[in-house]
Amino acid sequence: MDQESIVYGCIKDSAPLPSESQRLLVNRDAMLTLPHADDWPFLSQEMFSIPQIEYRHGHYQTEVMHFGASYKAVEYEWESWLAQFEDLLSRMFWVSATVHLETELCGTHTFTWESNGSCHVPGSGDMQVRCEWSHEGGFRY
Repeated sequence: MDQESIVYGCIKDSAPLPSESQRLLVNRDAMLTLPHADDWPFLSQEMFSIPQIEYRHGHYQTEVMHFGASYKAVEYEWESWLAQFEDLLSRMFWVSATVHLETELCGTHTFTWESNGSCHVPGSGDMQVRCEWSHEGGFRY
């Protein structure tokens, strides 16, 4: 059986006011620069919920951009995946981002990025990442 890895999470930004709709456009454009899944990249447009162009009154305080994908043993190339994800984050407005990596052999890893200020601004390089690891199940003898 192949070793499957599941990656999912979300990028959170403060829900912009109608006068701040440029934030939605910047985040949308950053995601639309990702390649399509047909090219088999680590990150693709199809794995993200890409923000709509118009301001939506249905959001309370947070714009949530979720994503997810299934890979064959992505943990062996995890540094490359993280580099591509951080490149995407560097081009977006966001408050925090969370990535869950579920692996069959190594358990679950949770990576969290937080902006140093109230919001990350594209190009500022103002990011901090934290990783937590958990493994469910006992050892078998």
